[in-house]
Formats: sequence, structure tokens, C-alpha cells
Amino acid sequence: MMVWFETILVVLTTLSGLVWLLDKLFLAKRRRAAAGGGDVKEPVVVDYAKAFFPVLALVLGLRSFVAEPFRIPSSSMMPTLLIGDFILVNKFDYGLRWPITNKKFVEVGLPERGDVVVFRPPHRPKEDWIKRVIGLPGDRIGYHDHKVSVNGRVLPYRVEGVFTGVGKGVGETGDLRLTEGIPDRPHFVLEREESMAEGDWTVPSGHYFVMGDNRGNSEDGRYWGFLPETSLRGRAMLVWMNWDTSADSWVDVSRIGTRIP
Repeated sequence: MMVWFETILVVLTTLSGLVWLLDKLFLAKRRRAAAGGGDVKEPVVVDYAKAFFPVLALVLGLRSFVAEPFRIPSSSMMPTLLIGDFILVNKFDYGLRWPITNKKFVEVGLPERGDVVVFRPPHRPKEDWIKRVIGLPGDRIGYHDHKVSVNGRVLPYRVEGVFTGVGKGVGETGDLRLTEGIPDRPHFVLEREESMAEGDWTVPSGHYFVMGDNRGNSEDGRYWGFLPETSLRGRAMLVWMNWDTSADSWVDVSRIGTRIP
């Protein structure tokens, strides 16, 4: 959905800009000449192009290079992000990229361990997914007995209690909620009793290892491998709205402005 919207936005911006430019350089002069040098009414197409081009260009620039809104459709990042969260994603931190192609043209920075990132997974290149960066290039990552290890050191965990889900996330009720101690980036994770997709991985150059905070219900790097740096879309910053479209649909105003750790 987001890919199609981005494509449509680029096409509309380009077309309106071309119409405005062609009219300014050629067509307007011909109309004035045909009218004997007097004022002449602009065609409707030109009028609309001049009105919409600045707005479309501004929206495209902001979405492509500054910040872009996304909606969380699944439970894979619970309890950090809930189903129905609308989040704002920083498009600048990981470099400026062209819309549609996502090709970087200005280097700015790279993801850090613990960042929550939006990306297009290699096996689903037309979809936007969100996970947490666990492994950086060159890292050795392990996941055994519900615990993550980085380069041979197991991360510290603290049990916080039993999670109670709401709305579409009620199915996660009963999972154990813990704090996972990534240095300087502690965050909550959910754990189920049964073991899930254990293994060891060495992150290749130019790639990252990502996992969902809902460790028992997340299709992440444990299943499909490593995330190429070229697939990154941006860093998730905060929740600006929550609208759970379940049967008892409601807007949770308490989620507005929630920072994403």
C-alpha cells in the first residue's frame, strides 16, 4: 500500500511540475501572442498544476527525506508497539534515499544496536515491515532459551510480569513481559513458554540481524536471514496515534506521543 502511494505521489508531482514548467516556458507566451499581448485565462489543467505542484512537492520532500508516517498492522513488535499504532519514521538518520528506488544518494549515518527500523524485507520487497536491530555487521548473534547473546555475551533480562493484551492484541495475553538489556537501549519483550526458532548467526558486511520484540510471534531474521542495508527505510521515532480497528474499535489517546525505545 505504501509503495503504491509513494509511486502515485511521485507521478502526480512530476506531471504537475512538467505542466507548470511547459506553460511557463512556452505555452503562456503563445497564448499571450494569440491574444495580442493581453491577459488570457489559463487552461484548467495549467491552473490545477500550478496550485497542486507546490503542495505535492512539499509532501513528497517531507516523506522522502525528513519523516514518514506508517501504521503497525501486526503484533510482532508488542509490547513496544501495539496493533493500530500510527508511527512517525525518521527518514534522515540512515541517509537520504530516492523515492521508489530507495537508492541512497547522501550518507548520513547507520543503524545502531537497539534501533527500531522500518524496511522492505528481501523476500517481500513491496511491503514495509518493522523490527528491532539486534545484530550489526560482523556480530555473532545467538538465540537460545529465550535469550539473545551478542558476540558470546548473553543480554541481561528482568521479569516484569504477565502481559495483558487489548483489542486485536488480546491473543498475546498471558505472555511473560521482560526487560531486555541492550546496553543503553533497554526495552520490553514478550516471551512464550515454548521455544521459538533458536539458532546462531554471523551477520555479513552490509547487513543487519533484526527481531521483533514479540519473540513468540514475529517473522524476523531467525526465519528469513539478514536485512540488507539497502532495504532500510528509516528509524521509528514515536507513536502519533493509535486506532485499533477491532469490533470494539477505539482510539487510545494515551498512546499519542509515546517515544519508541
